[in-house]
Amino acid sequence: MKITTWNINGVKARLETALAYLKQEAPDVVCLQEIKSVDEGFPREAFQDLGYNVETHGQKGFNGVALLSKLPLEDVTRGLPGDDGDPQARWIEALVPFERQMVRVVSLYLPNGNPIGTEKFAYKLAWLARMKRHVTHLLADETPLVLAGDYNVIPEPQDAKRPEAWVNDALFQPESRRAYRALLNLGLTDATRACHPEPGLYTFWDYQAGAFQRNDGIRIDHMLLSGNAATLLQSSGVDKFTRAAEKPSDHVPVWIELSSQH
Repeated sequence: MKITTWNINGVKARLETALAYLKQEAPDVVCLQEIKSVDEGFPREAFQDLGYNVETHGQKGFNGVALLSKLPLEDVTRGLPGDDGDPQARWIEALVPFERQMVRVVSLYLPNGNPIGTEKFAYKLAWLARMKRHVTHLLADETPLVLAGDYNVIPEPQDAKRPEAWVNDALFQPESRRAYRALLNLGLTDATRACHPEPGLYTFWDYQAGAFQRNDGIRIDHMLLSGNAATLLQSSGVDKFTRAAEKPSDHVPVWIELSSQH
């Protein structure tokens, strides 16, 4: 089973790019972030025509996450538990049948948190704490778990071409990185790093100043796997070629292949 995550940066603006990618790469499950669309405005028919079941958790103009799956999506949950007053659409999870079991797949869009020293950064850290509590709860039922999305966290200096440029950014603050490590310490595996320990691998390039042409990127899109999901991991990759497309997202797809046949 191939699972792909992609911050699409506006599903309507990137629809043709997204459809071309899905036709070419044919992932079984797709986790989208920053769809920037309300549920009823999401172009679901275009994806259904490619054989995908579509579940969304949208919000007008901002945020928004979606799950597309060629397999049935069951037990769909919208919104990160722990704060009923949170209006931001940043989390959707569902069970997907895989061989003779189920896998729980989450599409998440973690808050950016900039500028630091504001309520936006406090919200980011509170959201990470909520996420850790909920993930602890999900791990307890022992269903293989895939947490895929835009984490807005640069985990280590090697995850940025120029780490010194990010020292005053919420993505690279010690508190952000510590909270990300706390997630890993629950027993999660960073799938990209497990398969590609080398530096120079990025998932985001700013639109400004030729960042992509100079490979001046950062790695902030991650797929974290529970222990029993990590045992199914066959391969992982970053589809950098999409960043060179016409009207690209500033993020590129990240994917994993799961199989019990080793």
